[in-house]
Amino acid sequence: MRTTTILRLAACGLALSTTLVTANTADAASPQGIELTFLGRYTAGSVGVGAQEIPAYDPATRRVFVINAEAGTVDVLDIRDPRAPRKVATLTAPGANSVAVHGGLVAVAQQGTAKTDPGSVAFFDASTGRKLRQVTVGALPDMLTFTPDGRQVVVANEGEPESYCAGQENDPEGSVSIIDVRRGTVRSAGFQAWNGREDELRAQGVRISGPGAAAANDLEPEYVTVEGGTAWVTLQENNALAVVDLRSAKVRSILPLGLKDHSAEGAGLDASDRDGKADIRTHPVKGMYMPDSIADFRSRGRTFLVTANEGDSRDWDCHSDEARVKSLKLSPIAFPDAAALQKDPELGRLTVAADSPKDATGAYTELRVFGGRSISVRSASGELVWDSGDQLERLIAERYPANFNADHEANDFDTRSDNKGPEPEGVTVGAVRGRTYAFAGLERVGGIVAYDVTDPSDARLAGYVNSRDFSGDVEAGTAGDLGPEGVLFVAAHDSPTHRPLLVVGHEISGTTAIYEVR
Repeated sequence: MRTTTILRLAACGLALSTTLVTANTADAASPQGIELTFLGRYTAGSVGVGAQEIPAYDPATRRVFVINAEAGTVDVLDIRDPRAPRKVATLTAPGANSVAVHGGLVAVAQQGTAKTDPGSVAFFDASTGRKLRQVTVGALPDMLTFTPDGRQVVVANEGEPESYCAGQENDPEGSVSIIDVRRGTVRSAGFQAWNGREDELRAQGVRISGPGAAAANDLEPEYVTVEGGTAWVTLQENNALAVVDLRSAKVRSILPLGLKDHSAEGAGLDASDRDGKADIRTHPVKGMYMPDSIADFRSRGRTFLVTANEGDSRDWDCHSDEARVKSLKLSPIAFPDAAALQKDPELGRLTVAADSPKDATGAYTELRVFGGRSISVRSASGELVWDSGDQLERLIAERYPANFNADHEANDFDTRSDNKGPEPEGVTVGAVRGRTYAFAGLERVGGIVAYDVTDPSDARLAGYVNSRDFSGDVEAGTAGDLGPEGVLFVAAHDSPTHRPLLVVGHEISGTTAIYEVR
């Protein structure tokens, strides 16, 4: 059964609080009126196993290439009729994590047989599916992208450890590989220059938290965006960005992203999954932005970055950096009302970083949560220009009060409030009628939120659409689109409908959904 969902984005009109850097309410003057229309979806037929994750698009063939992590393939979808996308081919790519397309060339990042082994990037012809070449890169290549001119592919090699259990501490170094597409040569930018400077990085605000890890092992590249000769790489677990010079293949700098003050008006959060309500308010908590994906855009001659501040912890069998507030010893100076704060309806259930700051007695003087529950705009040098504050949670509370902060694996209520909330993950940027929009997927509750970022310091909520069906059954595959992972913008001049499209891969429902932007 095909459903059609239309959202008039300019009519969103939420009554939300603002601060100096938080989001403003959409109004009649901004943004320009646009609509997101759900056109159709492809269903892989598997639920909860990553059967549809990261999409890429080839305009010449009108094909979408989607990572199918379950099968270790890239599914090739014909979207000449985006209302009825159909699978026409499969690229064999064991360990596939990410895909990108440029000029008829498909690049696929593949992790090794063991994720700590060197990975690879395979290149395919977009029209024939023929494999052309494969090159070796770093461990666990998690994302890749072409440079705008198509001459290079930049790869974020996460270098995640096998585990932190004794005898299993194999922890490869994180790195960024730069592939010359024509020559097939690979250069890698690593972080060895920061080994021995871990305390210096921590003092600057970069999170180094792996037990006994050197900086080169602890810094884990996640996602890349490129402009000119520069790549910006998210270091999610480290709450930082790496700036990479592509010409020299060197990491130029590491930029700490700072902390979000959840005690500030307009930057609150719902901190409990046991309070029986949507309760978004300020708390004496700091948020580590910890972005997953990143995109860039230009405004008035300057480069800006958009990040989806998902958050991520290191939660292993033999090492976890997660803790609940009610299990911690709180400083009576920093938290004079500790007994009240540690009750379940307050902060007791909240998941925080176990390495949050402590005093000499081991009592916590600050509580830091994973992720910002927000979308941010930053300058090219990493300074915060704007943040959506608590707008995402307020948006969900208004649109889906019965399923507020639901998980992506069950139609429930308030189960994610204690840990990262809606989890914005994938983000992309596109131009519609002369205005610039950022589109981000909310991994847990689902759906795509749109912001007009034409004025980077005064971004405006443009709206939200969710093709999840809360009346359906998640395990039976009847709940629509669940767990948006990769978000792709297709410009009007490349689109089969001659209007911009959004293509979204959903890892939980195993679906790829297509929306038209008007």
